[in-house]
Amino acid sequence: MFGSRLTQVLNLVFSSFSLEPALPDNPKAFLEVAIETALEAGKILREEYARPPEIKYKGDVDLVTQADKRSEQAIVDRLSKYFPTHAIAAEEGLGSDHDAEYRWHVDPLDGTTNFAHGYPCFSVSIALAHCDKVIAGVVYNPIYEELFAAARGNGATLNGKKLSVSKVPSLATSLLCTGFPVHKRKASPNIHYYYDFTLRSHGVRRDGSAALDLASVAAGRFDGFWEFGLKRWDVAAGVILVEEAGGKITDFHGAPYQLGGPVVLATNGLVHEEMRLVALDLSRRDPASPPQNPTF
Repeated sequence: MFGSRLTQVLNLVFSSFSLEPALPDNPKAFLEVAIETALEAGKILREEYARPPEIKYKGDVDLVTQADKRSEQAIVDRLSKYFPTHAIAAEEGLGSDHDAEYRWHVDPLDGTTNFAHGYPCFSVSIALAHCDKVIAGVVYNPIYEELFAAARGNGATLNGKKLSVSKVPSLATSLLCTGFPVHKRKASPNIHYYYDFTLRSHGVRRDGSAALDLASVAAGRFDGFWEFGLKRWDVAAGVILVEEAGGKITDFHGAPYQLGGPVVLATNGLVHEEMRLVALDLSRRDPASPPQNPTF
């Protein structure tokens, strides 16, 4: 089943790109390597998903599996082979991160907790930044074989078909998503934002993979997303997907989002200002105080 569908995915995706020299103004060539690499890592995740997970902990609740490590090693090996001078910042630390013009941001298994519990919402996330500006990114869900890809200036695709954000015009009619940290959960103020945004919208989903959440904003499945404390590898690929699909990404003050920033707000653009003002108001309150009922 996976083989035939995977072939279809590859044919659709690569039909959108042509092999050209890999240059900053031609990110499509980088994207082709990222796609091949994500598909290889996805195959590993499918293999590991079919067997009982080998779970270890990086803290009290922050877990890591054998799948994370196998996937990351395969990604690092391939990227190092193609681009030996590039830096690779990878979640499990197997990459070689150093000062470089080009830096890959790699999450080999975004949604490890889901994976470990047999919930099929997880992904491979790979992105390349040139001088800290993301120029290519891939998010791949290997269970549903959904490959989200984007190259700077060339739009975003899902299995080779063009993506665009939703046309939902208001917060009240929007479907949102967010995430919560697996550690320092009591210190996170996000439950207050979750409460307020749930009352102001059609609902808020929490799926456990920031990369797929951002990809879903790009695909028009969600109209807005916010989260705190995400690492660069969590969001780098998702950022370019949203931007190339016509969406908007800032912090709560409206400044352009910087990779690794304390908070990210990504939307279809139409509900952005509404969400931003609500979030900014919440951020100015005492995080320990209960949220206020919204006025409609």
